[in-house]
Amino acid sequence: MITEPALPLPLPDDEGEGLHGAVFTQRWVVDLILDLAGYTADRDLGGMVAVEPSCGSGAFLLAMVERLVRSARANGRPLDDLADAIVAVDLLAGNAGASRAAVRAALVAAGMDPRAAAGQARRWVRHGDFLLDPPSAGSVDFVIGNPPYIRLEAVAQERSEAYRRACATMGGRADVYVGFYEHGLLALREGGTLAFICADRWMRNAYGADLRAMVGNGWAVDVVVSMTGVDAFEEEVDAYPAITVLTRHPQKHGPLVVEASPGFGPREASKVAEMGGRDQIKPVRGASYRAARLPGWFEGRSGWPHGSPDQVALIADLEARFPALEDPATSTRVGIGVATGADKVFVVKDASVAEDERLLPLALPRDISSGCVEWSGKYLVNPWDSAGLVKLDDWPRMAAYLRVHRSLLSRRHTAQRGRWHKTIDRVIEGLAGRSKLYLPDFKEAIFPVLDEGKTYPHHNLYWVTSLGWDMRVLGGLLLSDVANLFIEAYSVRMRGGYLRFQAQYLRRIRLPRPDAVDAASRRALTRAFEARDREAATGVALRLYGLTALPA
Repeated sequence: MITEPALPLPLPDDEGEGLHGAVFTQRWVVDLILDLAGYTADRDLGGMVAVEPSCGSGAFLLAMVERLVRSARANGRPLDDLADAIVAVDLLAGNAGASRAAVRAALVAAGMDPRAAAGQARRWVRHGDFLLDPPSAGSVDFVIGNPPYIRLEAVAQERSEAYRRACATMGGRADVYVGFYEHGLLALREGGTLAFICADRWMRNAYGADLRAMVGNGWAVDVVVSMTGVDAFEEEVDAYPAITVLTRHPQKHGPLVVEASPGFGPREASKVAEMGGRDQIKPVRGASYRAARLPGWFEGRSGWPHGSPDQVALIADLEARFPALEDPATSTRVGIGVATGADKVFVVKDASVAEDERLLPLALPRDISSGCVEWSGKYLVNPWDSAGLVKLDDWPRMAAYLRVHRSLLSRRHTAQRGRWHKTIDRVIEGLAGRSKLYLPDFKEAIFPVLDEGKTYPHHNLYWVTSLGWDMRVLGGLLLSDVANLFIEAYSVRMRGGYLRFQAQYLRRIRLPRPDAVDAASRRALTRAFEARDREAATGVALRLYGLTALPA
């Protein structure tokens, strides 16, 4: 992977240009991560190089120093023979200074001369920017830590632009930690290991696609520990953390996958650490965790699922055996409704504001809350036809209405090059008249609703059309817990427990082929869909997928 040279930038002061996001890790979690990474005192750590790329006040660094000291004594290495064993970096001078002081105290406590300890601490800990001045490629054995959780747009513009140039995987609305993964992985020698605890969204979100592709091209996923709800940090954080351990060699076998839950603590962590060193792990169910080693892992840019090991294994099996929902063989498509950029103008109740041909009955999420489309009477003022954006002179009534709002419409980013009357999204010709399934963008569980060609979807609704499926049969399959399993595995769960139903997650759903659904099953799925009977739909779906039950 080639990245452009970074711009030389002065380091920020301790206000950090908005570059905070430090979340300090509980010591028992640090020890678990070090164990899973193989940074253990029984190895000759003094002959290796370990990097802590965002050391903060030293939560990981001090634990690493303690293990390094024990390893040196066990291997007969003097403490002054460890000068190159650790590289710790922090962007903020205050953090770097606090870490140096803590390292110096630890080395003095271990018997090192205070002056020598101070020199060692200065050598190990530096004030710098890991993303703009990373280690040389292939030069280190370990990269371990808890990179900061900061959205890239929250970073000062000059630094943000430099980060994008320096980090090829940092696309879209990425978090800064994506760059820490990229440079950490590139820094590893063959067989070297990266172990981070970090927000898990890069595993599923679009902005993590390039990083996931990179991982699959020369690095193995060895361990994934989901820690949602676990008291992993010294303060409560609004994040869904996960431990990932990645090693620089091809994927030889599947990873150890652990789903931890509230109550997971030091005792359970020690059991998981012991599992990390074994190639074969039969499924383990503890009171606050489930663990197993999977037979393989997911490749490419697509998102990685999450859930219990049994659920992730089932997802892999279904993806191998069944085609995706969006399938050219059945002409099934998934999309999202129209975003206007000015709903107060384009969404109206008054049908007199535009010609009949320029109005589409618009379906909103509240219109489908009952399980049927109950149209609210709102219209979309539609400035598009099959040829593109219409000429206003051809539609005088719509033109008069829109010109009243021209000042507001012209201020939108999408209104460029004189196209001030366009909506953000082009309206898809003929979609309103097609039979389709609607799915709201936020819901506790998957909720397909049939529109029989009467309305056009708002951007808070996703739609599914198909030529190869009876839409009620398809609706019954999508109503089932089997379909919902895919959404739960790939979606980011929002506040209040709501799932996010984006097109990228809906496209991960696997379905049996229509010709494999017998007549009795088609009738049963249709009845279940029309009755909104999720349990009945699930029962039929399980048979069609060759399953007896879904894993918990």
